[in-house]
Amino acid sequence: MGRADCPHDDRPVRFADGNIFLRYLTRPVTPIDQQRFAACTTLFARVQAGDEQITTSEVILTEVFFVLTSPRQYGLSPNDAAGRLEPIIAMRGLRLQRKRIVLRALNLLTTHPQLGFEDALVAATLQRSGMRLLSYDADFDRLPRIMREES
Repeated sequence: MGRADCPHDDRPVRFADGNIFLRYLTRPVTPIDQQRFAACTTLFARVQAGDEQITTSEVILTEVFFVLTSPRQYGLSPNDAAGRLEPIIAMRGLRLQRKRIVLRALNLLTTHPQLGFEDALVAATLQRSGMRLLSYDADFDRLPRIMREES
């Protein structure tokens, strides 16, 4: 399929900051939040349809996960936060360098909520690569296919 077959190929891929995800994933309270929620809902509908392409980084997704699960912010359980993020990460128009790793990390969080998103990303990376982990964090010992060493 060439450029002529894809009418949206000439659109630039835009980088989405954490607040774009948060405005879409959380209940709007203020009038400005309601406007931003509506704009982000339209954006993510286009991303889902493949009519818009966006990207972000694992750092941004880690920040979003932290804010969603923070008791001082939205107070979601890790399972709820992962459940909200997973459909977005899976969207056709979301370009992410390690998309499969991020989706695997979100899946790990649903079964191992004691992990933080950062540790889930590490575990997903290790499970795929087969590398051994150098860490003092014994939480990794509960995960399948993780071989941890202490030094």
